[in-house]
Amino acid sequence: MTDLPRRHQRAQGPTAVRHGRLPRRRAVGTVMRILAAAVAVVVVSIGSVAAFAVWDVARSVKTGVALPALPGHTKQAIPNVGAIQGGVNLLLTGTDSRSNLGGVYDSAEEQDASTGEGNNDVTMLLHIAQDHKSAMVVSFPRDLMVKIPDCPAPNGGGTIDGSSSAMFNTALSRGGLGCVVLTVEQLTGIDIPFGAVINFNGVSAMSNAIGGVSVCLATPVTDDYTTPPLDLPAGENTLVGDMALSFLRSRHGVGDGSDLGRISNQQVFLSALARKVVSGGVLSNPVQLYGLAKAAVENITPSDTLTNPTTLVEIALALKDTGLDNMVFLQYPAITDPDDADRVIVDDNAASAINTALVNDQPVKLTGSIGRAAEDPTAPGTPEPTTPTTPDPTAPDASAPATPGAPATSGPVELPSSITGQTAAQATCTKGNN
Repeated sequence: MTDLPRRHQRAQGPTAVRHGRLPRRRAVGTVMRILAAAVAVVVVSIGSVAAFAVWDVARSVKTGVALPALPGHTKQAIPNVGAIQGGVNLLLTGTDSRSNLGGVYDSAEEQDASTGEGNNDVTMLLHIAQDHKSAMVVSFPRDLMVKIPDCPAPNGGGTIDGSSSAMFNTALSRGGLGCVVLTVEQLTGIDIPFGAVINFNGVSAMSNAIGGVSVCLATPVTDDYTTPPLDLPAGENTLVGDMALSFLRSRHGVGDGSDLGRISNQQVFLSALARKVVSGGVLSNPVQLYGLAKAAVENITPSDTLTNPTTLVEIALALKDTGLDNMVFLQYPAITDPDDADRVIVDDNAASAINTALVNDQPVKLTGSIGRAAEDPTAPGTPEPTTPTTPDPTAPDASAPATPGAPATSGPVELPSSITGQTAAQATCTKGNN
């Protein structure tokens, strides 16, 4: 401080300090410099938080799985994730494997239930339109009897023979994520460049990352077959962690106790999740977005196209301006298998409408019920799901790809009434299996 005028130095001894009055311009300049420095610190801090978030997520990403292509198909180029251009097709597979999960899943009973790759207990296709103005989430029944194509072995050891008719949920245990993707591509006729397998812990972690999801129950929901068991009262329930997982996995406790009822229950949860993410500002909060991405990548096995954590964030941002009314959750249409009452087969007539909309990137509108385990509290009466008629043998094969480039309609394509589902804007309630 020796370069300051003497009157601004601290007095030696007990004499009080005397401060000279600064000119007003110098006072204002000092304040502005302090403010500028503070702003700089904030900006740098925010940048550091974002940089740490990206690094922290990146170091959690597992080695990616290369997705194969059907004969005659070529995987589309992955867009620059800086601002995802065009549409997105992403397949999310929930495995029932208990391997390497620890905790309650280490018991002999849990390990006997499923280990290794496991079965694709839940399979959902997210389709975001090229213009990002509409989106579909299509759930595929686990008990659906389908043709599974030849799949490359996950370890690169040759080819795993396909099957002309097998349960859909065996695709993961046969040939890993790539086999599930090929099976869905064959069913729908679209190419799927993104995919991921999520385990039980992943569902719990992601629900924790956003502080839980509040769902409505029209009646109590109890299920002793989930881990942990469910014993939820009627009304609003906030589901977090393992309880959210049990709710999503519950089959015996919701609807009619079937897998199709479980899909409907999952749509109640997912629509509530979408409303929280969109209306709760998660999509405009980079720290929360990367927190959600971190919870995801720590518990998923991604395709090699999803190993960059920013890709997950940019896919989420593609939905920022879609609107809840334009996010449609639906079940891939199925009817009872005439050869086995405990299995279902594709409802070809209804499925062809979904396939055509997917291939031609057209928005859809539901005209049927909201599903077996859902109830609309605002409706005067919730109709039971309609039973599809036996498929017309002369109808086009739903597994055959639709013709790309068909003229788009002036509005959403109205789907057959046999297709169940709901939009993210619909605040529905789950019906317990009582």
